[in-house]
Amino acid sequence: MDLADAYAGYNGVVVGNAIKRAECWAHARRKIVEAEKSAPEIAKEAVERVCALYAVERLGKDASVEERLKLRQQQSAPLLDRLHEKLLLWKEQLLPKHPMAEAINYALGQWQELNAFCADGAAPIDNNVSEREMKRVVLNRKNSLFVGNPRGGRTAAILASLTSTCRRHDIDPQLYLTQLLTNLPILPASQLPPVAARSVEDQSRRSQQRPAEPSHANHVGHGFRVALTKE
Repeated sequence: MDLADAYAGYNGVVVGNAIKRAECWAHARRKIVEAEKSAPEIAKEAVERVCALYAVERLGKDASVEERLKLRQQQSAPLLDRLHEKLLLWKEQLLPKHPMAEAINYALGQWQELNAFCADGAAPIDNNVSEREMKRVVLNRKNSLFVGNPRGGRTAAILASLTSTCRRHDIDPQLYLTQLLTNLPILPASQLPPVAARSVEDQSRRSQQRPAEPSHANHVGHGFRVALTKE
């Protein structure tokens, strides 16, 4: 499942890849908050109704995927139905170009995708985690101008993905990468998971098809790719 905002650029990830699209409730709520001054009463009630969805999420935070799905279907689904009715009612009361009407149309236009989390207990209600991780890239944007070449950029992106995963699992990134790069070169392919083993074979074939590069670059890049596959 692809969880993101309504940016059309993400459509290419979904189309043709059998991926279900889910939309982010934090973005839908933000649109309403941004239009608050134009219709404060509507904004107040709409935000309260969205907050009720987040209250259900807090109840199911530590639940299993199955339990969370059941909780959402029992409590979140009725809340969504009532919110949908209110959005349609408010839309009829506002002019099409009204700021709040545009915020409401944003939610209504993505309604099926905004309801996706009620059909999958593993899907988050928003993509705030990804947004927070992206801020690290933005803060490092000037340094990222000097990755050197596309391959360097790819390596930097993989490294950022690995360190972000470590952060989410409370693992020391430096310790993880040190152990990875120490143990991976001496680990027999037979002990790698099948997907990781295929990655090793693919990398070996690619290295045979291109001119030799410095051994250090090959070694580090190879380790990153296998680790990402194992994740």
